[in-house]
Amino acid sequence: MSRVFVYIEHDDGAVAETSLQALTFGGGLGEVEVVSVGETTLGGWQIQHPLLTDYAPEAIAEGIAQLVGAEMPGVVLAAGTERGNEVMAHVAALLDLPLAANVTEVRPSGDAWELTRVRWGGSLLEEATLTAFMKLATVAPHVIDPAPFGPGAATVFSPDLADNLVRTRVSERVTITEGITLTTAPVVVSGGRGVGSPEGFVILEELAALLGGAVGCSRVVTNNGWRPHSDQVGQTGTRVAPNLYIACGISGAIQHWVGMMASKNVLAINNDAEAPMVTKADYAVIGDLHPILNAIVAEVKRRAG
Repeated sequence: MSRVFVYIEHDDGAVAETSLQALTFGGGLGEVEVVSVGETTLGGWQIQHPLLTDYAPEAIAEGIAQLVGAEMPGVVLAAGTERGNEVMAHVAALLDLPLAANVTEVRPSGDAWELTRVRWGGSLLEEATLTAFMKLATVAPHVIDPAPFGPGAATVFSPDLADNLVRTRVSERVTITEGITLTTAPVVVSGGRGVGSPEGFVILEELAALLGGAVGCSRVVTNNGWRPHSDQVGQTGTRVAPNLYIACGISGAIQHWVGMMASKNVLAINNDAEAPMVTKADYAVIGDLHPILNAIVAEVKRRAG
């Protein structure tokens, strides 16, 4: 059975859900071994070095490449996040191996992998073949539910890193928001051009607060200066996977759909019954979004009170 190394992302030991998804995905390919920079409760291979005080993609990749070269697993995976893809691209270059990014399914066939992967921000699925003595891949986010993982024994690996490998690194962190965020919210109330103005988002904010959720928006909203870019959901914004996504006045362009298509349920509120968002949604309410949202807020308050 193949040894499967999975590089996980974490924040002070708290493992990212997308990395837990990658671990679960890897479990279907062989015997999973965790690889992290610094300590986590999952144990496994813990890469430690004085230069690795925060995210530094070149240095992390060099550490992984040295570990992989010493241990020679059959598979190396990471989550298909911005950081996961960046680190694994460096690893692939260092090892002179191909990398299959954003994979959704793997079908082993002898020494090769027949696989499906996401391309063009989620608008295209590609069928491909990966042939290499060691398989390198990243797992597209939200294609599998994470299994529970308990604590494990740790083994420290100390790579030999040159100072110039940390020329690109996180040197400072600034907290922009606290509490519920777009990526962690169980409910996202998102607005598009149909909201009409910055003031139109007041009712969306009220509904999100009542439901314990967060407010998102489409690209046209940020282009108009109604909301900050940090609120944007989509291919060039944040990708979300809430239990409920409420799309208010959003037409549903493919770039936006890519960012929220992992939502468990989608409710579209729009005055255009033929809008792409409406036709793809699980539930739809056709009409002027403002009186509809006012009615929803009033009903939520009545039931809560």
